[in-house]
Order: sequence, then C-alpha cells, then structure tokens
Amino acid sequence: MKRQATTIVVMLALLGAHGAQAAAAWVEGKHYVAVVPLGGQPLPAGQKEVVEVFSYGCPACAQFNPIARQLQQTLPKGVRFTYIPASFNPPEDWPMFQRAFFAAQQLGIAEKTHDAMFDAVWKGGELAIMDPASGRLKDPLPTIETAARFYSRQTGVKVADFVAVANSFTIEMKMKDADAFVHSYQVLLTPTIVVNRKYRTDARSAGGYPQLIELVTWLVAKDGS
Repeated sequence: MKRQATTIVVMLALLGAHGAQAAAAWVEGKHYVAVVPLGGQPLPAGQKEVVEVFSYGCPACAQFNPIARQLQQTLPKGVRFTYIPASFNPPEDWPMFQRAFFAAQQLGIAEKTHDAMFDAVWKGGELAIMDPASGRLKDPLPTIETAARFYSRQTGVKVADFVAVANSFTIEMKMKDADAFVHSYQVLLTPTIVVNRKYRTDARSAGGYPQLIELVTWLVAKDGS
C-alpha cells in the first residue's frame, strides 16, 4: 500500500508539472487570441462550449475532421462541442453547404451524415466542387437539390422535404446567425476553434493538431465561465 501511495504521489506530481509546462507554453496573441466579440451573447454562467467554424467546401476542414472528432472525445464532460458552418467563400459553394448543414441539423440527420458529406465533396463524390480532370471549380457547382439527393440516399429523407426545410425561414435565420457569429468573433479562416466565446485559435497558431487539442483543453479548463 505504501508503495502504491508513493507511486500515486509521483504521478500526480508529474501531471501537475506537465500542466504547469503547458500553461507556460501557451502565449496569448501567439497561440490563441482573447476575442472581444463585435456582438452576440456571452455564454450563461457555468456553461462551457467549443465551436468549430468550418465548411464542407473547405479542404483543410476535411483534413481536420478526424481531429475534431478526437477533440470532442477529449473534452471534459459537460463541455458542448458545436459546429458552425461558414459562408464567406461563395465561389466554392460555401453558402449552399451552410444551408445544407442547417437543414440536416433541423431534420436530425447532421451528425450521422457529417463524415459522409466530407467524403462526398473531397473523395470524388456527387458533391465535389473541383473537376479532377482540370483541377478547376465545377460549373455548375452542386445545388441544394444535389445535396438533398445525397441526404436522401444516406438517410431516406425525401428530396422534396429536405429542400423545403432548406429553403424555410427557420434555416434562413440560422444562416444569418451563423454569419453573425463568424463576424462577431472575427473568423477569417477555417477550421477555426472558438472556446467559451472568449478565445479563438486554429491548428497553425497552436503549432499542429496535437498541440491544438492540448491548447483547447487548456483553454476550457482555464476559463471559469
């Protein structure tokens, strides 16, 4: 028992030292930014949230998607992980993908189709925005009807029902709210992570994917909101 107790003490000391080293390693203004929002509401007291601003039309987001899944599993219990689709790149169909995500979310099928959407865009699927032969953007680009057919095959939701939801007032408002969030937190690239609506970071700033997971976990623990 004494030997086990000593081992536990040593392990706790090592963990504490690692935490102190991590805290010392993260520099505000270099690895992350403390954001002064240009609008929007702060989180209610006691709530914690990690947001990924992304687009299905973003190749870096497709590459980051497995890391985002890993990050979700790493977060402490009670921390909400949320996706917010950006629309600030219309030439590459981002507004359509934003609309499609919110329609899928409204229909309760976004989570089960999230990974497949990236595959459909970036692994030669029906929602690809690049022509593999020319390396140029497709003309025409996929439409919300194209996305509806994809979701129908994936989940059985009728194409007409999906399109109706996608073009509804509710989805229009969700899109406006998403654009307002992106503007409020001055998100200029994807994927970007916003922690507790106070801190903004990304893989490049953090120094890589493993470092980003560690940094986000540290920011969540650091903030007492």
